[in-house]
Amino acid sequence: MLPLKHVITKHNNIFKFKFLFCSSTSILTHYASSSSHSSFSSTPSSFSITQNDVASTFKTWFQTRHNFNDPLILQIYQILSSTDDFSSSLSSLSLPLTPDFVIRVLRHGADNNDILSCLKFFDWAGHQPRFHHNRATFIAIFRILTRANLIPLVVDFLQTFRKRVFTHRVRFNDTLVVGYAIAGKPEIALQVFGKMCFQGLDLDSFGYHILLNALAEDNYFNAFNMILNQIRGRGYAASVTDAIVVKFMCKQGKLDEAENYLNGLLGSGKKLHGSEVGFLVDSLCERNRFEHAVELVKEFGNSGLDEALQFFRQKRDSGGYVPDSLRYNMLIRRLLRESRLHEVYDLLMDMNESCIPPDMVTMNAVLCFFCKTGMVDVALQLYKSRSQFGLNPNQMAYKYLILTLCWDGSVKEAYSVLKSSTGNGFFLDKQTFTTLASALCRECKVDEMKELIHLAVERGFTPSTVTYDKFISALCQAGRVEDGYLIHGELNNATCRLSYSKMIKGFIKSNKGDIAARLLVEMKEKHLGLTRPLCRAVICSLLDMDNPIPRVFNLLDMLTHGKPDNQIFNFFIDGAVHANKSDLAREVYELMRRSNMVPTIVSQALVLNSYLKSGKIFYALSFFDSLRRQGVVSKKLYTSMVIGLCKNNKANIAHDFLFEMLNAGLNTGIECYESLVQKLCSLKKYHEAINLVQVYMKTGRRLTSFLGNILLFHSLMSPDLYEICVQMGGAKEGESSPISTLNFVIGAFSGCLRVNHSVEELEELIVTCFPLDMCTYNLLLRKITNYDMNQACELFNRICQRGYEPNGWTYNIMVNGFSNHGRNDEAKQWVEEMHQKGFYPTENTRRNVR
Repeated sequence: MLPLKHVITKHNNIFKFKFLFCSSTSILTHYASSSSHSSFSSTPSSFSITQNDVASTFKTWFQTRHNFNDPLILQIYQILSSTDDFSSSLSSLSLPLTPDFVIRVLRHGADNNDILSCLKFFDWAGHQPRFHHNRATFIAIFRILTRANLIPLVVDFLQTFRKRVFTHRVRFNDTLVVGYAIAGKPEIALQVFGKMCFQGLDLDSFGYHILLNALAEDNYFNAFNMILNQIRGRGYAASVTDAIVVKFMCKQGKLDEAENYLNGLLGSGKKLHGSEVGFLVDSLCERNRFEHAVELVKEFGNSGLDEALQFFRQKRDSGGYVPDSLRYNMLIRRLLRESRLHEVYDLLMDMNESCIPPDMVTMNAVLCFFCKTGMVDVALQLYKSRSQFGLNPNQMAYKYLILTLCWDGSVKEAYSVLKSSTGNGFFLDKQTFTTLASALCRECKVDEMKELIHLAVERGFTPSTVTYDKFISALCQAGRVEDGYLIHGELNNATCRLSYSKMIKGFIKSNKGDIAARLLVEMKEKHLGLTRPLCRAVICSLLDMDNPIPRVFNLLDMLTHGKPDNQIFNFFIDGAVHANKSDLAREVYELMRRSNMVPTIVSQALVLNSYLKSGKIFYALSFFDSLRRQGVVSKKLYTSMVIGLCKNNKANIAHDFLFEMLNAGLNTGIECYESLVQKLCSLKKYHEAINLVQVYMKTGRRLTSFLGNILLFHSLMSPDLYEICVQMGGAKEGESSPISTLNFVIGAFSGCLRVNHSVEELEELIVTCFPLDMCTYNLLLRKITNYDMNQACELFNRICQRGYEPNGWTYNIMVNGFSNHGRNDEAKQWVEEMHQKGFYPTENTRRNVR
């Protein structure tokens, strides 16, 4: 972004609105002034400006407030102008030679039109030990000489620079190109650039734009288009590029083409910042087309020129007007409020270039500006260096800095700024306080948060309940649940659901279930809404205490007050189930019935699961039978029985329940089939398992990945599964029925069928039976590693290409495969890759690769 200059001149009694943008010197302002300590990578085409560089530049400008008549700089120029033997006198001063300091000295001389002294000091500094001119200092002297119309001197300087032997810490060729371009010698600049390209070097964005601007100034049509194409091809194109293009068109008199170009920028979604329009408006004014110039300003007003339009109207009768710092500050503050940051930057650079020292208002505006642009590190550096230039942040600057630091995650720095602001008599507004408090709580900085609340209360500021809730949650997270409970009491229990939940969990963790139960009752009384997990946690905590059962029923009574509440009772049954207290679960269930409550299916399923989970199969069967006699048995209860019986190794009983479920016309869930088939296969009851699979498939359902993988896994373990398939239906290749295809896949997978199918064809065949997942691919890998590790590697790569994530089982299969084939070096490489992925070999794998 480059500085925007507003210059209004009088011509034929009509005032022209001019944007003198994109001149060589104004282009230098942005790049050169911010590169005093730029970090250059070794790649010739890169030119990076760090946030430290930006901060350093603004510090230098801020210091002009104190150093506008810096005694040291005045002494330097007195020595330079009063004696021919100035070298020893300057050396005796022990000057703090840095690029920033050299540029400050040069600027002072330029401002006082003492060009000869500037040259003397530049030459003297370059000969001092441990100091080397960088590109910023070279460009500074080029700019000074160019502004003084000493173009021949710049050319002579560059010729000497080319011949002289330097210990270069600058980009030598870049500096030559830029220097000749500034000096109005684009033909020499192009020659140097050509030599750079021949050597495999390239310009950075800064150099390209300086060269492009010089070509535009001298109407080098072919070269201009060549450099423009290179800028665009390298991704360097920006608003400055568009401004130079418009300038080039205007210098050629192609005003309509320039206007069409601007309309094209708007049509592509770009927002104009003023610079792109400036040359077109200026060219129209030079051709006395003032009406059209004003129309353009109006047309593009919504693209960043409306403030300029207002300025134009107010100052049309005051030719040669130059704003003072007060005018700048007024406009900057207004633009900041509207977040029009490009225009703010233009004005700040314009002030700097015009040698207008910043006052307190300007410096505070700069802090706000960098916060708004997201460059909080720059703002923080300026803030920490405030004593150097007498900066005293105002309320707005403190606010922006604290907010931006919070959003940036620098909560510690934000709190430090707050402490400083309170010391200067400021305190936060509601928004800033809430943001800082939330950030402190999020980072669990509870001591700082406690101090913040104390500061707020001292100043009559009452934090909101939400803020207190966050503080309580943070205290609980930090293990200081008792402190959170005290604050909760001070607030007269005006706490939200989240804080209650945090405190309850905190007290449970510290084995204080009685306090957790008390808080649960408070939640119920405030109608905050209890959840099953929270009640479960409290009940389990009470059951770990002494005299547990009376505590649980006391809590139940406090939560229900003797009134029917199915949800609360179900919560208590659920808690008993998770605590593996089936007797308690049944007792609560019976209490429901005695209280004239009708137990829901959820209640019945919870009691049934409590018996199954604790392995009390007889009680589970008896309870289920009693419900069946009552005619209330449902799909949910049957499903609980089948799955629970499978987990208890009662596959035969589970099998009977599943078929009873089918005979009753209930829609048996997939999970029932999956649980029972898995258990039957693990018991090697393949006949029952295959029969169940066929029953499932005859319902018209497609086999799930889980069921398919179970069958493939057991077919790898033993040929018995395939033999059962043959007995029950055969397996003929080419048949199209799903059962026949599945039987064929099982046969091929077990090795009982000798087929010529490739791995890819086997994959496709499996897909016709059930969807492939990572488990399926692991089984395929396990099969292939038995005979061909090259095919296994190809399959592994194909798995990754298809978006699957190999897991620990995958890597163990590959390592074992290489080891079993005697390829131990490759096995060890796969172990290393396995570790890098966060997986670890099994004990069997470790034995194989030793």
